[in-house]
Amino acid sequence: MPATLTLALDAMGGDHAPEMVIKGAAGILPRFPQVRFILFGDAGQIEPLLKRYPALQERSEIRHTSEKVASDDKPSHALRRGRNSSMRLAIDAVGRGEAQAVVSAGNTGALMALAKFVLRTLPGIDRPALASFLPTMRGELVMLDLGANVECDSRNLVQFAVMGANLAHSALGRHRPRVGLLNVGAEELKGNDEVRGAAELLRAVQDAPFDFRGFIEGDDIAKGDVDVVVTDGFTGNVALKTAEGTAKLMGSLLRSAFQRSIFTKIGYLFASAGLAMLRARMDPRFYNGAVMLGLNGIVVKSHGGTDDVGFGAALEVAIDMAQDRLIDRIRADFAGAFAEALAVKPPEQITTGQIAETVTTASVAAAPVE
Repeated sequence: MPATLTLALDAMGGDHAPEMVIKGAAGILPRFPQVRFILFGDAGQIEPLLKRYPALQERSEIRHTSEKVASDDKPSHALRRGRNSSMRLAIDAVGRGEAQAVVSAGNTGALMALAKFVLRTLPGIDRPALASFLPTMRGELVMLDLGANVECDSRNLVQFAVMGANLAHSALGRHRPRVGLLNVGAEELKGNDEVRGAAELLRAVQDAPFDFRGFIEGDDIAKGDVDVVVTDGFTGNVALKTAEGTAKLMGSLLRSAFQRSIFTKIGYLFASAGLAMLRARMDPRFYNGAVMLGLNGIVVKSHGGTDDVGFGAALEVAIDMAQDRLIDRIRADFAGAFAEALAVKPPEQITTGQIAETVTTASVAAAPVE
């Protein structure tokens, strides 16, 4: 990794852009003196904000464009008419090698479509996957896919396992990540053909860079017994949204319980310190930053409605992956231990129209709670 690490930022992506983007970048600057930024967006809006942060201004370059991808744009529209958008130009910078990663809080479907078209998939990977981080009883874990691929075969799930394990190594510091396949039961005969087939392939690989723990069930996710949870995009998205809803329900029930009487309100005063720790532990901003794995470049999707703290967390995810050479690690795995098991084939040449047809437009949250 070069002494200077450059991030390309879609400064116009997100509900509170560009102020949230600029403030988020300024917030992480003291911890990462080696990082520089290329800001793509409307210079008329970016420059006044950048002047508030002289240190950031010294380490940033603005590349003006008046175009941006709207939150309701279809992926096909972004592909055909968004060539000069802030999102597309930021991705192009990674494709040309000017930046080591791109971070955007913009339209999820458009970002996946543009990134797949510009960067292409890595050798041995059929489909990119969307991965994110969830809190557990023992820390954090990586879960994928969260909505990019509604239907997956055994080969896809094995690829997700390899990519997720590498992400856990880069972002969570797990040197030999524990990987589990999400299933309807822990027994070997449970599940559909795709899940059971993936388990057979994973068990057969010699010298895998992770510890495959077999099947896990939905109630095992929060236990933290594994570092990576692998599933298809349909199930993963449902599981994530269910976790979000459960967290909101528990928060609502706690508030109601402490407001029932004068005695419960007094009890809240005694419990306030512990509840503050709980809120900090479950703060969605600290888990912000969904990663589009499987591409020839690092692409991080920030939640569109996050603030500067959440966007800063997404930037840190991108930095961790770039510093750990995540792309090189994934490429090496598919050229080594998993090459024979998956009969690696070169990525197919995909047209703009094909990508527009295959990319899902589901809005995937980048954190388990709000």
